Amino acid sequence: MADKRLYKIIFLNSGKVYELFSEGVTTSGLWGFIEVSGLVFDTAEGLVVDPTEEKMRQEFEDAQVLHLPIQSVLRIEEVKKRGQCLIRDRESGEKVTPFPVSPHRSASD
Repeated sequence: MADKRLYKIIFLNSGKVYELFSEGVTTSGLWGFIEVSGLVFDTAEGLVVDPTEEKMRQEFEDAQVLHLPIQSVLRIEEVKKRGQCLIRDRESGEKVTPFPVSPHRSASD
């Protein structure tokens, strides 16, 4: 039985650079798109939760297949093991960490 392949896909999305992992990458049936399937997220359940990975899991939870425009794909790597999913600022390259947003407070609080 052949080992499953694992891919690291780096692409632009809403002005940010996303790095995520999947088990399948192929040319899409939609002209000009790359098909990404079998998204892989950390399944460890513990006290420490990576907010970036949690945001990506929520954003793509209902997606069976992503069809990414070829122009948005920066790089695809076949890797041996899964790394950390990231969202980076497009200009600086710094990691963007989404913080939980609390309900709006009034100025008197």
